[in-house]
Order: sequence, then structure tokens, then C-alpha cells
Amino acid sequence: MSSASSTPSSLNITQAFSLDGALAQAISGFSPRQAQTDMALEVGKAIAQESSLVVEAGTGTGKTFAYLIPAFLSLTYQKTTDENDTTANKKIIVSTGTKNLQEQLFHKDIPLVRKALASNAQVALLKGRANYLCTYRLAQYQQTRGQLDAQMLQDLVKVASWATGTQTGDIGELVNVGEDSTIFPFVTSTLDNCLARDCPDYESCYLVKARQKAIDADLIVVNHHLFFADMALKDTGFGELIPKAQVMIFDEAHQIGDIASEYFGQSFSTRQLSDLCTDVLQIYRSTLTDVKQLSRAAEKLQKTTQEFRLLFNYDPERGNWREKCHQPQFTQKFQLLKTDLDFLYQVIKLCVSRNEAIDSCFDRVVSLLAQYEVMANVDALGISFWYETTPRHVVLHQTPLTVADKFSEYVKNSGAGWIFTSATLAVDNSFEHFINHLGLTGASQLHLESPFDYQQQSQLIVPRYLPQANDKNRAQSLADIAIPLIAASKGACFMLFTSYRVMNQVAEILSQAIENPLLVQGQMAKRKLLDEFVAQDSAVLLATASFWEGVDVRGDKLTCVIIDKLPFASPDDPLLQARCEDVRRQGGDPFAQIQLPQAVIALKQGVGRLIRDVSDQGILVICDDRLVNRPYGGTFLKSLPDMKRSRDITKAAQFLTTI
Repeated sequence: MSSASSTPSSLNITQAFSLDGALAQAISGFSPRQAQTDMALEVGKAIAQESSLVVEAGTGTGKTFAYLIPAFLSLTYQKTTDENDTTANKKIIVSTGTKNLQEQLFHKDIPLVRKALASNAQVALLKGRANYLCTYRLAQYQQTRGQLDAQMLQDLVKVASWATGTQTGDIGELVNVGEDSTIFPFVTSTLDNCLARDCPDYESCYLVKARQKAIDADLIVVNHHLFFADMALKDTGFGELIPKAQVMIFDEAHQIGDIASEYFGQSFSTRQLSDLCTDVLQIYRSTLTDVKQLSRAAEKLQKTTQEFRLLFNYDPERGNWREKCHQPQFTQKFQLLKTDLDFLYQVIKLCVSRNEAIDSCFDRVVSLLAQYEVMANVDALGISFWYETTPRHVVLHQTPLTVADKFSEYVKNSGAGWIFTSATLAVDNSFEHFINHLGLTGASQLHLESPFDYQQQSQLIVPRYLPQANDKNRAQSLADIAIPLIAASKGACFMLFTSYRVMNQVAEILSQAIENPLLVQGQMAKRKLLDEFVAQDSAVLLATASFWEGVDVRGDKLTCVIIDKLPFASPDDPLLQARCEDVRRQGGDPFAQIQLPQAVIALKQGVGRLIRDVSDQGILVICDDRLVNRPYGGTFLKSLPDMKRSRDITKAAQFLTTI
């Protein structure tokens, strides 16, 4: 049976989007959009031909239904035509950028499509293992609480109470424990510390159950990190899914280049070392109390791990590991990590076969020693060696400078249809940057404009006479621009920044100058911050990178978006530096080929926060005059929606008062 015969005709797809079709009957007020139908037809064709398709669908196109309808129709069509064909086993994977988008798809969009098409296709939601309760580890830490502080103990009690009633084990259900609670590493597993089939709780494991549901499902909703973790064979279990899938759909596909690079590389983190030490100490205190060397070795490595983190700046940063590791203090402490890791290895080796938990720790030590050697070999070619820090940990990364060869080979050999879509893939109406990054030469391309009337609904303001980005008066200037606009919009304003430092400086100035409630990223979890913004009529939200995309606030709740400057990546970013150097060696232009396209796509994401519906109105303020006085400013402007443009803040404020 050919793949095309298990795919619905273009007629079925067109009917589903028609005025009296399945969607119109399921959604009150649905009206057909030609762009949406065009995209759905191309997606259907890619599924039928097992080919690749790259689609930029402007905000408001309705891209979610444009890929879900043909996907579900292909499943429904297969089930009705292949009832006696036991080989028919079509599986579709939909991968999204974030867990929030995963849940929106699974709980909102997919049920609507299933109902509209009367589909009996089985659907599963699968997250990474860190999202599922590990009952074995929960029981272990309930027995030995010595390593937990007061707040962690409170959270542990809440987790234990929830654990008695949960059906899924998805920690996203835990509304009374903070998203950033430090208890979660103790009650979830990692690939390092999971005992797999040796675990006494294996039969009741929530992760195993979720994976089994996914294996049995026709359509699985995952996220990009999980997809590429599996694709790079980092995680067993989920690896059973991808080879069986005939259709791969990536929403928010603009993110996947960097994520793919991360998973095709390797990493070594102090978090892995710290978690290992914590687990060894827990095993020593509970079951292997006779092996005192376990405690000594784990505590020694734990101390060296903490000292290694203290060598780096307190504030989170990224840097070049090749350069850093040659500085004497880093060389010495990094070598000491190896010495102490070797010592722990020798001690654990003496305990092998005493129980499953210590056997797992032995495997982890062996793996960490191998990862250490990778990070010590900084002379490898075609690779970027870099580090990033969090307040508690350091992660060392080894990342290939290009994934195009590996990824394109995988796509070519998969025998599947691949659909890549986002509102922001093109730069100056070209997909070259995205396609080259992933090696998708030969993929079909489709560029669909947003149906919104940006000329009538919005204005783009580029203020005059702005101080330079490093000027000490910059924050005050940004606040001076914002104050009249906040007043005119009665709040309903996002201020998006490229740095925490400037964001906090502006927040401090505004707190003294305006009465509106100020919501600043870092004060609370992202989801709660957004809920507060929508709930409070006159609130102003100040945020950085994570709010530039995946945020959907409609109507008069958001009428003004102010962006502090063009979002060029920091020139100090080590991965960017390595990629730029690689392009330079090949005679290319790093600015035109890497830095500019990345910045354009990031800006398009920020701009996309403003107009989310046909009735929305608002103004976009970009506080960076490079947009109008540098040659590359034209590339940004041609990539943005066609808004009315002005440099007059007063006129912008007047427009806001009419909304």
C-alpha cells in the first residue's frame, strides 16, 4: 500500500475549512480564510508525498488547525480504508516549543478537531522525565530527610499528599508547590539516576505509563527538547516512537536549530555531580551504613563541585570554556574534580551488586568520567566549547557548529513527511537562514501573510534622539518614553528588554513615577505574572527574552508594546563567536548570515505580541534608531508587518486614547 493512498484528498481538506464544513459546525463564528486552507492543502500534500514543507504563517492565519486537520484526516482516512491491513501503522508526532503550548494543543485544540472530524484517533501527551513523579525517589527521601531544609520539607509533604491521588504523576498538576521548588530533583528522575527495569516501582511508574500511552497512540504531542533528546539517542524508551512516525510536525519551528545543536553536542554539569553525591549520601544513610568511605568520597566531591562553581561570576553568564579552562585556577580545580570523581568511582566499585541504587550510581560515575574527558579535550575541531552558569551550577557544553549534515540525513532516511511552521521563519521574505541551518535543501516553501490589517490596526514608532545603549541616561530615557504611553493606554502595556539590568533600572524609575501596578519578571512564575497582568486593569509588565514569544494577550488588555532595542545576540556569546569564526573562515559574512537573521526573527517574535486578533489595536515602539539610520534597518522593516510608521510619541499617545 502506498503512503499516498492513506492520505485524504485535497477535496476532503477543502471541505473541512469551507463555510459549512466540519470546523464551521464545531466553532461558533468560524469563517474560512484562504491562507489557512492553502496551508492545510500543502501540509496534506507533504503528508501524502512524505516530503518536507517549510511554512511561515503570519499571526492570525490559524496555522494550528491548518496542520491538525490534514493530520487527523490522514489518520481517519487510514482507519476507514485499512481495516484489514495489519501493517497500517501511521503515527504522527506534533512537537511544540514549550510545555505550555503542548498543553494548549492537547487540552484545547486537539479535542476540538477530534470532535469536528468525529475522529477516533488515539492521542497522547508526552513530556520529559523531569515532569513525572518518581514514587521510588519520593519514598527514599521521605525516609531520610536529613538533606532537606525547612521549605523543602514543606514541599515534600505537599508532593506526598498529592501523590496519593494523582492518575498521571504529572507534576504540572501541583498548583500549591512553586514551579522553581528545589524539592523536584528529589522526587523526579533523570536519565542518570533512573533505575529503569531494576526499579522496584517499575510496573507503576508514571513515566513508563506515559510512554506506553504514546507508543499506542496515533498522534503524540511532545516538545522540541524531548524530540531532539530522543533523536540524538540520549534517552531510551521514547526512542521507540520516532522511527515509527510517518509525519513530523514542528510548531514554533524557528527554535529548533539551536535546540538540535544542543542535543547533537554533549554537556557536563555540576548539577549532575551534585545530584550524584546527594544520592550516594542518601544510600549510605539508609542501606550501606557500613561503607563510611561512601560518605567521605561523596562529601569530598560535593565540596569540590561547589568550589568549582564559586570560581565563576555570581551572576548567570555564558563564556568560552576553551579560554577559561587554561586559566590556572580553573585548570587546577577542574583537575581536582577528576581526582575526586575517580575516588568516588573506586569506592562505589567496591559496593557494586549490593543493591540496585548503588549499581545505578556506579553507571553514573562511569558516564560522568567519560563526559569529563570530552570537556577536557578542548582542541577538537568543528566544535564550540562553552559554559553557562546558573546561581547554583555550571554547565560545560560541547556543541557542533553545524547540524545541517546530520539533520538532513535523518530527514532524508526517515521516509516521513516533515512540516516546519512558525509565524517567524523568513528574513526579508527568504527562508534561506532557516533552511541552511537545518540542511533542508529541496523542502517546499510557503509564505502566508497575516490576515490582519496592520495599517489600520497598529502603528510603529521609532523615537528620535535616543541615548546609545551603553549611555548612563538610557534607562531614564526609556522610562520617559514609556510614561505618557502608559498613561494613554491606561496600563495594558508590555515593556520587553534584551537585558535584566536595563529592565530592573527602568522598573525602579517607573515605580517612583507612575501609579500603575508594575509586574516585573522574576517576581513570580511566568504563568502567574501573565495571569496577574490580565487580571489587573492598569498593570504594566516588564520582561526579557522568555516573554518575547508564546504569550497571547488579546483585546484591550494589551495595546502597547515597547521594545528597548534590536535583539542582537551578545557578541560575547561563545557559541555565536564560534559560528561566526567558522563562517569567516569559509569566506562568508557572519553578520549577514548569522547575527542579522537571528535578530530579525527574535524581533518578529516580540512584535507578534501586539496584534493577536482582527479587532486588536495598538502601537509598537522600538527604541532603537538603528532601525532607520543603518543600512540593515531595511531588512528588519521589510520583515515586519506593514504598519503605519511615525517618530512622534505624542501622536502615538493620541492614537492610544482612541482605542
